Amino acid sequence: MIVDKLPSCQHPLVTLRHLVRGDAPAWYAYLAEPAVVEHTSWNLRSIDDLQANFDAYEANDPASPIRLAVVLREGGQLVGTVGFNAVSPQNRTAEIAYDLAPAIWNRGVASSLVDSVTDWGMQHLGLLRIQATVLDSNLRSIRVLERCAFAREGYLRSYRLVRGKPGNFWLYARIASLA
Repeated sequence: MIVDKLPSCQHPLVTLRHLVRGDAPAWYAYLAEPAVVEHTSWNLRSIDDLQANFDAYEANDPASPIRLAVVLREGGQLVGTVGFNAVSPQNRTAEIAYDLAPAIWNRGVASSLVDSVTDWGMQHLGLLRIQATVLDSNLRSIRVLERCAFAREGYLRSYRLVRGKPGNFWLYARIASLA
């Protein structure tokens, strides 16, 4: 789903904009790196595998996924994506998802994005619960979620196929303050 108001990003290195089909080559380039894909459930065989995602991101259905481009403030190069999968307007829930190129790892970008997008989802979209599923081997992402006040809620055995094999995932969630 294309949103009218983008979340603000306070990190000095990156900003957010709408993800467009022209981003596919840069997105695929870093998603194809073994260090990136090893702790995710992406199963891309070619750049063409990303095209169906763009169809969903461009849909007007409120339950459509939302994916935003993470770009360098200087030069505008795509270095990541962030957004929501499994959006449920009825239940006011969504699953956060993000990926970053290794060139910007270890600079606080992921934590900044997860915090900003989670706050925006709760304030602008009215979400009450934002959850994340993370492969149990993805220690970097686990640390990001915990830094961003996501609580570990459970262990999902054989939850999702990861390149043809059952993968175990941790379930994390952040709940909106209703006060």
